[in-house]
Amino acid sequence: MSGGDVSGLHGDRRRSAVTAAFPKEVFTEGDELYGRMLAEIGAARREVCLETYIYCDDAVGRRFARALAERAEAGVRVRLLVDAFGSLGCFPRALEDELRRTGVRVRRFHRWQWRNPLRYNRRDHRKLLVVDGQAAYLGGFNIHAESSRRAVGERRWRDTHVRFAGALARDAAEQFDLFWYRRWRRHQPLRLPATDVLAGNHNAYARRRLRYFIDDILETARRQVWLTTPYFVPDHAMQRRLVEAAGRGVDVRILVPGKNDIRLVRWASHAAYARLLGGGVRLFEYRPRLLHAKTVVADGEWSMVGTANLDYRSFRDNYELNLISSDPALCARLEESFRADLRESIEVHPRRWQERHRLEHLAEAVGWFARRWL
Repeated sequence: MSGGDVSGLHGDRRRSAVTAAFPKEVFTEGDELYGRMLAEIGAARREVCLETYIYCDDAVGRRFARALAERAEAGVRVRLLVDAFGSLGCFPRALEDELRRTGVRVRRFHRWQWRNPLRYNRRDHRKLLVVDGQAAYLGGFNIHAESSRRAVGERRWRDTHVRFAGALARDAAEQFDLFWYRRWRRHQPLRLPATDVLAGNHNAYARRRLRYFIDDILETARRQVWLTTPYFVPDHAMQRRLVEAAGRGVDVRILVPGKNDIRLVRWASHAAYARLLGGGVRLFEYRPRLLHAKTVVADGEWSMVGTANLDYRSFRDNYELNLISSDPALCARLEESFRADLRESIEVHPRRWQERHRLEHLAEAVGWFARRWL
């Protein structure tokens, strides 16, 4: 392994009894996920911890506000942490005050400060719910109507979330506390040998560790690596590892949005296509709607799902949290979702890519130049 300090992760392939006792659930539809989360919140007896990048005062956000307020009024400790930048303009002060009056404790992560303006760029991109320290939800879904078919119909975002319980949920509660109490400079030691690991990037050590996990998956894969990411701006080192894996005969497939909500990101992503396609990596663009899921599956033995994109911002600036797991059921479920998404995607062919218009080359150069700030 590249990082050395997490080498035990791949050493033990045994499936623990904990995995069987607390099976994971994968959600790809917002209405189903939100219904389960709201039911879990409604049944909380001690504590509800909700952390999200985007919280909108819309049909979905209001349902969560009512559920959080009801539990707070019932004496349950309820904490809500939203990112100041991500929720800018959609999480109004009126809603915050309304929640506070019911007893919900609300904090905005990294508000703008004239004395320290650069911290506004360090965003809490995590989406995490922990209930009573016994059940947790993690993934790409924000709290907003854009992910609800009931609210916006067929144009809803395509995303992925996972529910887990047991000791892993208690680890998630500790992760929430790191940010609530602003202790992100601390790091949680890995409990090895481990079937499941929550990998954050809240300090320099954790950022290196998360990157080591991804590098190790690419370096040790034997048959396949399937990646889904909405914002795909890989640095040169990751491009090299992807090409090297394809060169070993590994089936490397990357699924990205056919349409991106940030045009500059799309241009920067395209700047990496030529090298990857030339090295045998297969690229697919998802067509039906906006793709927002972040998953990795390797050899049917290792998977990753969470909040980190494969771009500069996730590895350098944003705070992220991913579940890395060797749970075979989770791997199989994510593979199934990947195959389903491929059926609604178009493959980018190397020859056609070489024939793209010269103006597209210029756009890619602009996007790549801005890649570190996207």
